[in-house]
Amino acid sequence: MIIYNLTVKVEASIADVWLQWLLNEHIPSIMNTNCFVDYTVVRLLEVDDSEGPTYAVQYHAESKADYNRYIEIHSSKMQKLSFEKWGDSFIAFRSVMDVVK
Repeated sequence: MIIYNLTVKVEASIADVWLQWLLNEHIPSIMNTNCFVDYTVVRLLEVDDSEGPTYAVQYHAESKADYNRYIEIHSSKMQKLSFEKWGDSFIAFRSVMDVVK
């Protein structure tokens, strides 16, 4: 199992609307690529939220090939849509993990 982790710090001024967009539009679009079989959304605790909350979205792929297919075909489009909608009101970084147990 491969986990594609997206950690996002969102400006407080858009946080509520952004979260609704994430849950109701962005994640469903990513899941519709059929590259991932499940996902988890968490809010980070014990971090400085003075400028806005930080979330992590973990997309679960059954194989590295499924993850690679997402990156090669869909990732750029999804990132572009995010930046077109929210501009520089968020910062994000990505990581990829292999589940060992």
